[in-house]
Amino acid sequence: MSFIAWIIMGLIAGAIAHAILKVEGTWLANLICGVAGGVVGGFIGSIFFGHGVNGLFSPFSWLLCIGGSVLVLWAYGRFAKR
Repeated sequence: MSFIAWIIMGLIAGAIAHAILKVEGTWLANLICGVAGGVVGGFIGSIFFGHGVNGLFSPFSWLLCIGGSVLVLWAYGRFAKR
């Protein structure tokens, strides 16, 4: 997957994660959360399911990115309060 595709997917996945957890943030926070979530989701997917984030048009890749973004955003909110 190209670098631009990672950014597009990360921005959208981060925005969806922010909407799911109902937190506020800028587009830059959405992008960082989404790209980090894509990496985390891809890592978890490759361990448990045998393949990670591998395409912009793959529904499984989107689920991994969004799930990873929710996990990253939840962890950030949990540990940033301390």
